[in-house]
Amino acid sequence: MIKLIKVCKSFNGQKVLDNLNLEIEAEKVTVIIGQSGGGKSVLIKNIIALIKPDTGQIFVDGVDITTLKEKSLNETRKKFGMLFQEAALFDSMTVGENVAFPLKEHTRMHPDEIADVVNEKLVQVGLTNVTQKMPSELSGGMRKRVGLARALALDPKIILFDEPTTGLDPIMCDAIDNLILETQQRTRATCVVISHDIESTFKIAHKIAMLYKGKIIESGTPSEMRASANPMLKRFIEGKSG
Repeated sequence: MIKLIKVCKSFNGQKVLDNLNLEIEAEKVTVIIGQSGGGKSVLIKNIIALIKPDTGQIFVDGVDITTLKEKSLNETRKKFGMLFQEAALFDSMTVGENVAFPLKEHTRMHPDEIADVVNEKLVQVGLTNVTQKMPSELSGGMRKRVGLARALALDPKIILFDEPTTGLDPIMCDAIDNLILETQQRTRATCVVISHDIESTFKIAHKIAMLYKGKIIESGTPSEMRASANPMLKRFIEGKSG
């Protein structure tokens, strides 16, 4: 579904992605792990074409998006749903208006149809009777659920999750993990999760890739990653510094 070939990206002379290669399988959950500040968010922004690589190719559904003009890129972006780290809800809009936003922007659906989709997506993420609430009235976990409902609004083929469990207590982390798995199984979407939560990673991943110093240094199934002899990966999984 997604393939990155020799992708490089630098900021102010600092290499963040360095000849990075990665393949993301269709209809699976791929978790990209790595240290904080190691370029995981830059990687995900390249995949969704919010940032363009300096060099390299990024194929989405067989098309190299690095060659596309803005109009074609906007069409490609509709294949993506994105759950941002802090859910990134519009504070001035109700929950219902937040979830409806992509539908109003990208479709010509009747307001009644939009309302039906909004309710359907909120139910899918386990929320009812919240459409009139403001984001400030919700807990962190509920805001993440609303963010996911908005990400699902256009029935995307690919869903990107940027640190979905950051800032949540263990019970809510587990609930969000279950929600990711349920969403993937129900929609058959290709899910890409950025995380440094090891327990969560091994619970939800079909495949794990570790980003270190701008490169994917190891990738494989959870059992392959646990069995890996790579010293940096082993330290990361065991939670050791250095």
